[in-house]
Order: sequence, then structure tokens, then C-alpha cells
Amino acid sequence: MKISLASDHGGYVLKEAVKKHLTEKGIEVVDFGTDSLASCDYPDFGKPAAEAVAEGKVDKGILICTTGIGMSMLANKIKGIRAALCADTVSARLTREHNDANILVMGAGIVGEILAMSIVDTFLNTEFSNEEKHIRRIAKIAKAEE
Repeated sequence: MKISLASDHGGYVLKEAVKKHLTEKGIEVVDFGTDSLASCDYPDFGKPAAEAVAEGKVDKGILICTTGIGMSMLANKIKGIRAALCADTVSARLTREHNDANILVMGAGIVGEILAMSIVDTFLNTEFSNEEKHIRRIAKIAKAEE
């Protein structure tokens, strides 16, 4: 599995923890930055990370900012992206099962490190259900992008 990862300064510390967590599990991480706590603009890092998912260069993505809201709004502007802002494992599981979300977004100011790792693991280890009703709904989302 290959994961794109990005944050702004507000998500930097959690991004680094997620990167360590994933690499320790043998998951390849493509880190799109930021690389410090210096103030920056989340679109500069989130957009290329989301585009990597949309273009099939990576399997899934994880984006982190202070609340997760900005990164979610940004990622969902990119055709083919279904980004889900999750602050609990139930949402992470259901967005994979029902929405086949391809990007997980978290707010570093909302979730702590221990919970974040559980959310990441749940998101990455949950398969899409392939139920007809969910396939139909995802197709409607894709049609709305046109």
C-alpha cells in the first residue's frame, strides 16, 4: 500500500506521528509536506497529495490540518476524490464501507495522537462494502463532479 500524506503547520506534529506509525507497519508514505511548524497555507501541500490519489499514483491519502475542515474542502474540489473528515473510528469505518472514501482527513486540534492512529488503522484496514446501493450513490457523486 502507498499513502500520500500532507499537513499544514497545525497538523505537522500529528503528520509526523502518522508517518512514523505507517512506516513502522511497512506502508510506503509519500510525504507532500509541510516539513516544519512554520506558518503555511494548507492548499500548497494538500492539493498535490490529493492529486496523487486522484491520478492513481498512491492508493489513498491522509491530510491533516488544525480542524481538518480546510483540507476536506480542498480535497473534495478535486475530481475523483472522496475525502472524509473523521474524528472517530466509527466514521472512519463507515466512510470506507459506504462511501469508498479515498482520503482520510483529521484535525490535529480535535483528535489526539492515540485516537488518530486508531482512526488511521480503521480507515486503511476497512474495505468498501460493494453493496449496490453504495455503488449507486458513489456514481451519483461522480456525476455531480461533471
